Amino acid sequence: MNNADAPVRDASGSDARRPGELRTLLDEGTRAVVDDGDLRTGRDRFERAYRIAESVGEERSMAAAALGFGGLWVHEHRTVAGSVLLESRLRRALELLDPESSLALRLRIRLAGEGDYRNSDNTAILALLKQARARQNPMARAEALSLAHHCLVGPEHGALRRELAAELVAESFRTSRRSDLLMGLLWQTVDMFLDGDPHAERCLAELRGLLAEQDHLAVGFVVSAMEVMLAVRAGRLDEAEALARACTERGIAAGDVNATVWQAAQLVTIRWYQGRVVELVPLLSEMVNSPTLSAVDDHALAALAVATVTAGDRRKAVSALATLCGRDLGDLPRSSSWMVTMHGVAEAAYLLDDTATAARVYELLSPYGHLPIVGSLAVACFGSAHHALGVAALTMGDVDRAVTHLRDAVQQNLALAHWPAVTASWDRLAVALVRAGRQAEADAVRREMAAAAEEAAAAPPQKDGHGGADPHGEDGQGQPAAFCTRLGRKWRIGFGGRSVLVEHSVGMLHLAVLIANPRQEIRSVDLVAGLTALNEAAEHTALSGQPVLDRVAAQEYRNRLARLRTELDEFQAADDHERAATAQVEHDWLMGQLAGATGLSGRARRFPEGEERSRVSVSKAIRRALDRIAAADPVIGGHLRHAVHTGVRCSYWPA
Repeated sequence: MNNADAPVRDASGSDARRPGELRTLLDEGTRAVVDDGDLRTGRDRFERAYRIAESVGEERSMAAAALGFGGLWVHEHRTVAGSVLLESRLRRALELLDPESSLALRLRIRLAGEGDYRNSDNTAILALLKQARARQNPMARAEALSLAHHCLVGPEHGALRRELAAELVAESFRTSRRSDLLMGLLWQTVDMFLDGDPHAERCLAELRGLLAEQDHLAVGFVVSAMEVMLAVRAGRLDEAEALARACTERGIAAGDVNATVWQAAQLVTIRWYQGRVVELVPLLSEMVNSPTLSAVDDHALAALAVATVTAGDRRKAVSALATLCGRDLGDLPRSSSWMVTMHGVAEAAYLLDDTATAARVYELLSPYGHLPIVGSLAVACFGSAHHALGVAALTMGDVDRAVTHLRDAVQQNLALAHWPAVTASWDRLAVALVRAGRQAEADAVRREMAAAAEEAAAAPPQKDGHGGADPHGEDGQGQPAAFCTRLGRKWRIGFGGRSVLVEHSVGMLHLAVLIANPRQEIRSVDLVAGLTALNEAAEHTALSGQPVLDRVAAQEYRNRLARLRTELDEFQAADDHERAATAQVEHDWLMGQLAGATGLSGRARRFPEGEERSRVSVSKAIRRALDRIAAADPVIGGHLRHAVHTGVRCSYWPA
């Protein structure tokens, strides 16, 4: 017997030509995808079934296996090899069937959906949907409706999408397939979130109820992603991060190609509102070239432009933005991530002072100002599109138009109950009002922001994913608290879901110690000595014999002095007198500290009698740091000015 006549065997070694083997694989694949939403198992069973059917010449089984291998969604096979494999199988099976058969129609529907999605088109799939409606085959109609809906997730197709979703729900009672009902309800829920419908969560609750009766991994994964989005809207950012991790695990279990892509998108959203997007530069740099990122998804490149310019890498940001814009920004595909991409481009253009790009964003996004900026299947939300329009107008120098858009953004974000977006729009509105010469109105907006922050601080404390205190949002007693971490030459400091980056200074070192030890009194002399923690049991009753600076602190001060000298040279060469003056003040202060703290040959001196000198120096350093923080973010600055106490003993009292 030659190789061509050898029996085909599956992974277990059994003869795959035994009667019923092929049917078993097809049945198992169908149950996995349709009943359980287990895309991974479904792909495995349909893959094996296709190979067996092809080897024995079972045309209809080849077609059924090729259809099943495509999965529930469009574009599940992202790599070039995976996409080509799927389409070659669909076309091969189609060649062997009667072109007028229902199975052939289903194959053409799947091929049209795959092609239209990648090309950001809908012509072929809608034409085949029309054919399916004319045929007496509910399964073909249901599949055409779902795939067509997936090809119409751009912002311009809201009304048509809703019609298709409602029709799919009705069709599900003819197919008797539970997955069709779940998909219809899921698409309705997605549509309502994309449209900013106030009743979207009602539809989501109905979907949750059906999943509670019987789980469906693929649909449940999307629902869990929506839960992340809603937690972000509510301002529960740390909870959202924990939910995002759980969502990713569910997506991996379902075998959904979007599992890690959506996690990255959710993390971008969370870090965006935490003011920590700079931390994502490595992740985004890798993500933009990931083979699992859809060919029509550009949001990662826009986020990279924002993250890199925020990190100070203007060159990389300009390059990322230029790549996005290409010949014309209007050429970007109107995919489910298009509005999120425009939001990122508007922000990057603002940070880069790129008026031409901002003007093009404004032109493209203007028809959709009434919509929220929601990504993919409602897995991320950046609030009202009026915010991006306002930012674009601000970049263009049209401050009056910016004020109008940003006021609208505040109102729409309030309607969405998207509290981080409300704060972000208030913040930019205040900037626009100042530029418009309306300082009193800007001050009123900032007072409103501060009041909202106080209200948020009084709300029940958040918990992390393990039920413990949130290290970035609460103190040890469950009260909302600030956090402070070192990022190279800057510090990230935040409170109440907000955070900003401020330049390093001695005052920031002192603040970091106080914030890390809430409700503990720390002596000024200990702060000057460079201590980062206290042992409450070790009470010092006398100052004689205690070094003013320990070795670690002294070396830190010397290192900072060396960096300051370099910065002074750079600032003076660039005629940046303001930054040079600031650096000179810190330089002189550090020199005074080292001179007063060390004797001959750099040996540490001992404290003189009393603590007045330490009290004065620490108070001044902390006050300067608080001024910088308040200038960067009045809400965080206001909280710290109220909660930080200086004197002979210093402390931080969150509430």
